[in-house]
Amino acid sequence: MAETSLILASASPRRRELLAQCGLAFTVVPAQIDETRLVEESASAYVRRVAADKAAAVWQEHPGAFVLGSDTAVVLDAQVLGKPADAEQARGMLAALSGREHEVLSAVVLACPDGRRLERLSATRVEFVCLPQAWIEDYAASGEGSDKAGAYGIQNQAGLWIRRIDGSYTGVVGLPLFETAELLREAGLL
Repeated sequence: MAETSLILASASPRRRELLAQCGLAFTVVPAQIDETRLVEESASAYVRRVAADKAAAVWQEHPGAFVLGSDTAVVLDAQVLGKPADAEQARGMLAALSGREHEVLSAVVLACPDGRRLERLSATRVEFVCLPQAWIEDYAASGEGSDKAGAYGIQNQAGLWIRRIDGSYTGVVGLPLFETAELLREAGLL
């Protein structure tokens, strides 16, 4: 790969779409890492570590490239809600989020060819109205939230039930564009 190539270390189509908004050419190389949260690891430390691990894993294979890693977590009462294992777990997560405010943390890490690692963290407050049980059942069964932290995507039907957000909409989707652009500018790519 060329010295100035940019790689997105993620299989997420949402991250791919968001990064494309920066106007840079990039390739996608999904990172293969263990995303298990460590015992007593804070939510912010967790998303930062996973984003850094994604970037580092792909950078090891492509050390001449800029590699962008990102991770997003939904946090409710200090508990990290990851991707649901099944529809039952998705229903439980959505029921827990119903009528409540929670935090969405998105970390972005850029591994540079010179070995530098630049990082940013986006924190956004999100408030759901009380979700009807029938909607929770239908949404969980649809699978729309099965590959998303907290079992929902703000950019699809779940967004119809979000009363307000305070922070980065794109961070909730999975790649905070402002913070990503800051990293790319700092690295001289934008």
